[in-house]
Amino acid sequence: MPAALDTAEAAPRRLARRALYEDVADRLRQQIFARELEPGSRIDELELCADYGISRTPLREALKVLAVEGLVTMKLRRGAYVTEMSRADVAQVYHLLALLESDAAGEVARRASEAQLEALQALHQRLEKQPRQRDAFFAANEQFHLKLLEVAGNRWRAQIVTDLRKVMKLNRHHSLFKQGRIAESLAEHRALMQALHSRDATQATALMKAHFENGLVAAA
Repeated sequence: MPAALDTAEAAPRRLARRALYEDVADRLRQQIFARELEPGSRIDELELCADYGISRTPLREALKVLAVEGLVTMKLRRGAYVTEMSRADVAQVYHLLALLESDAAGEVARRASEAQLEALQALHQRLEKQPRQRDAFFAANEQFHLKLLEVAGNRWRAQIVTDLRKVMKLNRHHSLFKQGRIAESLAEHRALMQALHSRDATQATALMKAHFENGLVAAA
């Protein structure tokens, strides 16, 4: 009987192990975000397999995962390429983010607890204190937006936005790269926080929508 119990307890641990292709997908994703693999560049499968010390099977499974996320584009008889964002792609993604995150901002203004608003305020304060270095600001800014989505409480919306934000990291002309955009973005966040604390859902929705519209202009 004890042996049977040990076997039953061990099975969930084995099932919980990550597959190799998931680790490969994580590594590839980080290389893409770090621009070690540039948008538009061909992914050399043989070279990556040698670098990672793996066979082509887990690499190809990882590429399928990144293709679903939009980070990789599979071209017939030509292989895999890091996705390159066109101007139209950028505009379409900003449009969707504006719709989804403005709706989330309205929900937060209506329903968030005081503790949740304080958590958002703490993230905003961290953003205010960030050195105006793009990568650090970008990471803190993303934390704020993802926390707002978490507070809004719709996991399907949060998942869609998370995937869209991954794709936005491919954008060579990200809005925060424009001179002065970081200061403008901070001012927009301050106004948004004021609307959230005031429980003004209409204003919070409008401000978040304007935030993304201004970001698209800056990215143009």
